[in-house]
Amino acid sequence: MTAIGNRVVAIAGQWIDTPYRHQGSTKGVGCDCLGLVRGIWREIYGAEPEMVAPYAADWAERGGQERLLEAAGRHCAVVTGLAAALPGDLLVFRFRPQFAAKHAGILVGADAFIHAYEQAAVIRSALVPAWRRRIAGIYRFPEIS
Repeated sequence: MTAIGNRVVAIAGQWIDTPYRHQGSTKGVGCDCLGLVRGIWREIYGAEPEMVAPYAADWAERGGQERLLEAAGRHCAVVTGLAAALPGDLLVFRFRPQFAAKHAGILVGADAFIHAYEQAAVIRSALVPAWRRRIAGIYRFPEIS
């Protein structure tokens, strides 16, 4: 595990049980999957790298743009395949092949990740085959210089 990965995993674990809130990004109060990533980013780097415009729950189905993958690629390093992924890496998921990727989580081990689960809370889930086949991209948070 990298130094940044260790930090990301530790912070993500502190978000477990935070209620699900669309567009939220406050630990213990509420967040969605993007809000979880934004909150972790703020805790590590201070400020978010870019402004996030308001978004509807169905934004990926309507727009078709790969906004989540593009943003991850602008601010994090691309990891080539799950075999090269390390704890602390950002996982981006696509639920259906015809739609843009719209879910994110943090890899916390070879077989588990932390994510904000809609209508529930931030949870640790097994990275079962159903999740693995939906991975659209894997990204590594930048080391602090």
